[in-house]
Amino acid sequence: MKDGILLIDKPSGITSRDVINLLCKKLNTRRIGHTGTLDPLATGLMVVCVNKATKLVELLTNHDKSYIAKVKLGIKTDTYDITGNVIEANNNYEIDKEELDKVLKSFVGTYNQEVPIYSSIKVKGKRLYEYARNNETVLLPKHLVTIKEIELLDFNKDNFTFRVIVSKGTYIRSLINDISNKTGICMTMEELRRITVDKFDIKDAKKIEDISYEDLIDIKEIVNFPVVTIKDELEKKIRNGVKIKNIYNYDMVLFIDKESNNLAIYQNEDGYLKSYKVF
Repeated sequence: MKDGILLIDKPSGITSRDVINLLCKKLNTRRIGHTGTLDPLATGLMVVCVNKATKLVELLTNHDKSYIAKVKLGIKTDTYDITGNVIEANNNYEIDKEELDKVLKSFVGTYNQEVPIYSSIKVKGKRLYEYARNNETVLLPKHLVTIKEIELLDFNKDNFTFRVIVSKGTYIRSLINDISNKTGICMTMEELRRITVDKFDIKDAKKIEDISYEDLIDIKEIVNFPVVTIKDELEKKIRNGVKIKNIYNYDMVLFIDKESNNLAIYQNEDGYLKSYKVF
């Protein structure tokens, strides 16, 4: 079976797990993993690893992502998005475009973001959404996130749209809730579309029903570090994951054979290259 990366344009209304299940059936393999969850409401880019490329999930998960979000003004929900129960409503608000733009830009930087209660993060062995559904009180965890860029795209009296580039683990729903708290205006996420993951772009993605093995992007085409062709004795060592001297002075490298088959990813450790992922 072929290995590689697929770029999927996820539709609204299904979970990221649903996407994986559909692809497993379509491609007749169980070895598929994604590099970042999208809520059922959200659409857009999912980077999916197939077969041996699933070993890259850990590497690809750490990349920055960008989104376009549409925000509804006047209501706040328990899920921080339009699918939730309204917990507060107030149409008596005033804010102009310049003021909103200033508030948005104030979030550029790193801050401790509170994880939304309706999420799959585990606390004391139980997922947060289970606490919410059981009406149980739980201290919501916080983690450092970075807002790299944020830009107001559209604004009117009922809603606004913005584009944002964020670090791994950032919840756009929580960001919108934080914007709501800072402005004192009720708001909730109405739409969300992921448009980039690192160098991958939604314009290159395909719908699930149109995907085939022919759409796989080879591992060597997506890594952000050098690719080195090897042969003879060194090839045998690499295939077996043997540590070698770092004569290349690389922090990380993908070794391939003379037929261009992917062999392994090695990383630097005290002047040596140590096996990280063997394909």
